[in-house]
Amino acid sequence: MSEHVRVLLSEEEVDARIQAIGDQISRDYEGRQVHLVCVLKGGSFFMCELAKRITVPVSLDFMSVSSYGKDTKSSGVVKIVKDLDESIKDKDVLVVEDIVDSGRTLSYLLEMLRDRGPKSLRLCTLLDKPERRVVEVNVDYTGFEIPDAFVVGYGLDYDQRYRNLPYIGVVEFD
Repeated sequence: MSEHVRVLLSEEEVDARIQAIGDQISRDYEGRQVHLVCVLKGGSFFMCELAKRITVPVSLDFMSVSSYGKDTKSSGVVKIVKDLDESIKDKDVLVVEDIVDSGRTLSYLLEMLRDRGPKSLRLCTLLDKPERRVVEVNVDYTGFEIPDAFVVGYGLDYDQRYRNLPYIGVVEFD
């Protein structure tokens, strides 16, 4: 089976939306520092671009969780691959994710982080697929709501490919 990628959101659309989210976060966290927690690997492209557009002080940390493997659908089993390097106790934490799909992974992750005592905990995602939600997750900042399609680019991958595309595309199988 072969595949090709169709553009869903252009580089210009993605860039403009990230700027708007950065502006909103800067307003919401005015006078405070925001601690961005990136969910690797897919979230790294989005977080780097987002951090450049936030005008309040920013600190960064990274986590890696897995529930996909080499499949196009979440297995529902969440595995912590890399934990945070720093404590988030009493920090204003903003989890930065590439996509919210079923909600299983993020529900688990947010509950685990909440137990670590942050001052505040919010979620920012580049892409949201609300029709795929199995577990409800409150998303505070959303780039785009998208249909139920397998998307790549801007950090999202299919079997480690297509992360470096500067746009969001849909993988279509022939």
